[in-house]
Amino acid sequence: MKVLLLVVGKTTDPHFIASIDEYSRRVGHYLSFELKVIPELKNTKSLSPDQQKEKEADMLLKAFLPGDHIVLLDEHGKEFRSLEFAKWMQKKMNTVSQRLVFVVGGPYGFSPRIYREANEKISLSQMTFSHQMIRLIFVEQIYRAMTILNNEPYHHE
Repeated sequence: MKVLLLVVGKTTDPHFIASIDEYSRRVGHYLSFELKVIPELKNTKSLSPDQQKEKEADMLLKAFLPGDHIVLLDEHGKEFRSLEFAKWMQKKMNTVSQRLVFVVGGPYGFSPRIYREANEKISLSQMTFSHQMIRLIFVEQIYRAMTILNNEPYHHE
């Protein structure tokens, strides 16, 4: 199984970039992992939030492949504790044959077309985080899940 983190818009903060790269490298020791950036829209002042979501949906849909298991990082998704997420990841590693694709949407979330394509939704918190910060938090959680599954001394409970 391959894991893809698909995000709308690039990360610009050098501290986040360095940390995301570090955790991505660490995750790569356990599974095939890729972070792919969908370019953010330009000239959005003339677009409504719904129009922006639809244009982002066009680009996201092009990145999906047949057989992908699509999981949206969405405020209305299921919340996990880290141990529960590790068990969830183990289950996916045993059942998903192609790619496990996690998606971080743009500033206004996802269009209805993306919700229809999704297999699941996960929420990282009831709080709101910047899109750049969510990338770091989520990659760290994938790494944490892998260390839990491998009985390594990273997670303390």
